[in-house]
Amino acid sequence: MPGPRLRSLLFASVLNGSLVLAASPESPSSALPLAGDTGLDSPARAIHERLLTLDSHVDVIVPGAASEYGAGATDRADLDKLRRGGIDAIALAIAVGPGPRTPAGVAAARAEADSKLAVIRRFIEHNSAHVALALSAADIRSIHQQGKIAVIESFINARSLGENLNAIDDFYAAGVRLFGFVHAGNNAFADSSRPTGDPAQEFHGLSPLGKQAVLKLNKLGVIIDISQLTPDGVLQTLRLSKAPVVASHSAARAVADNARNLSDRELDAIKANGGAVQVTAFNSYLVAAPTDFPEKVRALRTQYGLAPDFANRPTGFTEGLASLPADRQHAFTAAVSALYPRGTVKEFVDHIDYIVKRIGIDHVGIGTDFNHGAGIVGFDDESEAPNVTLELVRRGYTEAQIAKIWGGNFLRVFQEVEAVSRTLQKS
Repeated sequence: MPGPRLRSLLFASVLNGSLVLAASPESPSSALPLAGDTGLDSPARAIHERLLTLDSHVDVIVPGAASEYGAGATDRADLDKLRRGGIDAIALAIAVGPGPRTPAGVAAARAEADSKLAVIRRFIEHNSAHVALALSAADIRSIHQQGKIAVIESFINARSLGENLNAIDDFYAAGVRLFGFVHAGNNAFADSSRPTGDPAQEFHGLSPLGKQAVLKLNKLGVIIDISQLTPDGVLQTLRLSKAPVVASHSAARAVADNARNLSDRELDAIKANGGAVQVTAFNSYLVAAPTDFPEKVRALRTQYGLAPDFANRPTGFTEGLASLPADRQHAFTAAVSALYPRGTVKEFVDHIDYIVKRIGIDHVGIGTDFNHGAGIVGFDDESEAPNVTLELVRRGYTEAQIAKIWGGNFLRVFQEVEAVSRTLQKS
C-alpha cells in the first residue's frame, strides 16, 4: 500500500476530483460535501488512512471474456484503483453464471472457474510487491502491516462442482476461504433467489448435498456466504452452521424490495448467528424499481429472444436466462440494470444505516460486487472508496464504528470460523 503521505495525497485527489461529480441534480440532498468543507473532509481523510479496509466481493474479469460491463470492460478493482482508494483487502470471486447442469455444462462451468482462479494467481504473482494471498484472518492483518493488499479467494456457484461434494477440497487447497452456494439459477446444492427457469422451490432451500456442504465448510474453516440464496436457504444454513456466516454482497429488503435483498427476518437470524451483512454498491439492490420496469423488461426479453412474460417480481426477469450464451446473458442483465435510476453513496449508506439500526454495528460491512454490474455515483470503482468513509463521518459514525464496517466485522467472523474449525477437527 502507499505510505501515509502518498495515501493522503491520493485520498485528497479523490475528494477534490470526484465529490463534485457525485452531486445528483435530481436529488440535491444526496450530494456529498466538497473538499472545501474542511470541518468534515479532514477527519474523514485521516480516518480512512488509518483503517484496514476490506471489500468482500469483487468479480474477476477474464481477459477477452464477456463481463457485465461489456467486452473489453475496464477493471473497477485493478491495482491502481485499489491503491488510490486505500483498499487493504479484497475478496476476488471465482464465480460462474447460470447454465445447464448436464455433464457438459458442469465441465464448462468448472473450466470457467479454473480460468478465474488462474487470473487471481497471475494477479498475485505479477504484483507480489504490492499484494499477497491471505489464507486466514491473521494473514490479512499481517499482509496489511507489510503495506500490501491482502487477496482472499472466494467461490460463487456450486454449479461448477456438479454433484461432487469433495470438489470443495480442491478449491480449499487452492486457497478459497469464502464459499457461496449459488448465483443466478439453482444447482445441485441449493435454490437461488434468482431462478433462471428452474423451479423456484426445487429444494425449498438447501438440497441434502448442500446441507452436507455446510458441515464440511465449517470443518475446513471456510466462511459460508449466504448471498444469492433463497430465504429458506439462508435460514436453513444459519440453523445448520456451527460458525458465523456472511452475506458477501447483499442489501436490506426493507429499504429496496428486491428478492436478492435480505428481509428483516433474515437479518435478525444473521445477528443471532453472529454473522455480517456486506452491503453491495449495486443499483438495482439499492433503489426501488421504477414503475415502468415490467413493461421495459418485457421489451428487452423480446429483444433477446426470451418469452416476454415473467414473474412480476424484481428478479423474475432472469427466468430463462440460462438459455442464452454467456455474452448475451451479460448484455441482457446490464441492459436491465440500466433501467434503474443511478444509486448514490447516500443510498448505499442508507442500507448500512438500516442494518445497523436493525441488528447492530457488529453485523455490517462492505462487499461491492464490482466487475459484475455494480457501481454508483460516488462509488463507481475502488478508487472512490474514501467517499463512503466521508458519508459515514457525515452521519456521525465514530472511527471505531467505521473500522468495524470497513473490515473489522468480516475479520471477526473469519476468526470465529477458524476457531470453530479447530474445535471440529479436534473432535
